[in-house]
Amino acid sequence: MQSADLTLVIPAYNEESSLRQFLPELLAFCEQYGSQLVIVDDCSQDGTGAMLDQAAAEHSFLQVCHHKVNRGYGGALISGIQLSRTRFSVTLDADGQHRLEDVLKLLEKQQQTNADLVVGARSTDAGGGSGLYRALGKKVIRFVAGRLVDDLPISDLNSGMKLYDTELAKRYLRLCPDGMAFSEVLPLIFVQQKHLVTEAPIEVAPRRSGKSTINTMTALDTLLQIINIVMVFNPMRIFLPIGGVMILFGILWAIPFLLRGSGLSSVSMMAMTAGLLLIMMGLLAEQLAQIRKKDL
Repeated sequence: MQSADLTLVIPAYNEESSLRQFLPELLAFCEQYGSQLVIVDDCSQDGTGAMLDQAAAEHSFLQVCHHKVNRGYGGALISGIQLSRTRFSVTLDADGQHRLEDVLKLLEKQQQTNADLVVGARSTDAGGGSGLYRALGKKVIRFVAGRLVDDLPISDLNSGMKLYDTELAKRYLRLCPDGMAFSEVLPLIFVQQKHLVTEAPIEVAPRRSGKSTINTMTALDTLLQIINIVMVFNPMRIFLPIGGVMILFGILWAIPFLLRGSGLSSVSMMAMTAGLLLIMMGLLAEQLAQIRKKDL
C-alpha cells in the first residue's frame, strides 16, 4: 500500500500555540510520504483558523474545514473523515501528543493483518498531574465496554490515534456522537459489525501547550454513549441482565411469604412482572437491531 492512500484527520479547537510547533511537522510528514491532511477548525476563538488557511494556501495536500459553531471533538472528526478521499484515515490530536512515526506503525500493522481498524494503544499516560485519575477512568470505561461487548479486542479504547478503513468509517458516522465519546463509539461499532479490529503500540508525549478539557462529565457521557450504542446493536445485553435480576429478586422476596403460607407478596409479583416485561422489550428491541444492522 502506498502512503498516498492515507489521510491524516485532526480536530483543532483553540490550538494555535500547539499547532505553531506541530503543524510544520505534519506538513513535512505529508510531503515526505505523499499523504493528505485534513484539519477541522472547530470554531476556534484564537488564531487557529487564520494559521491553517495560510498553510493551506501554500500546501495543496492540506484541506481546512471551518465550523461556524463549535460541534465538539466528535463533530470535528466526523467532518474530517467525511472529507477524506483516501483508502485509510488516521485520526490524531492537534496538541502534539502523538508521534508521527507511530502513524507508520499503524500502517504496518494494517498491512500485516488487513485490519479494518487499527487502534494506537498507548503504553504511557500523557495526562500530566491527572494521570492516575485518567488512567482509572480509562480502566472503568474499558471494563464497562468489555462487559457489554463480546471479545473486545481493544485495550486502549479511548486512544485518539486510530487508523480506519475510510469507506467503513463513513458508513457508520451517522451513529457517532459529537462529543469526546466518538473515540469509543466508532471502534465499538466496528467490533459489533464484525470488522477486523486490532492494536499497535504507540507512545504519547505531554501536551506542548494548552490544557485538556477531559473531565468527570466527559467520562460519564462516554459511559452513557457506550450503553447507547450497545442498545442500538445488541439490546439484550442490557435488558436481559436487568430483567433477570428483577425476576430473581421477586422469587427470593416471595420465598419467605410462601413458606409462611401467605401467598405471593405484591412486591415480588411487581418485580417478576417488571422483569418479564423488560425481557420482552429486549426481544422486541433485538428484532429492531437486526433490521438496523441489515440497513447498515
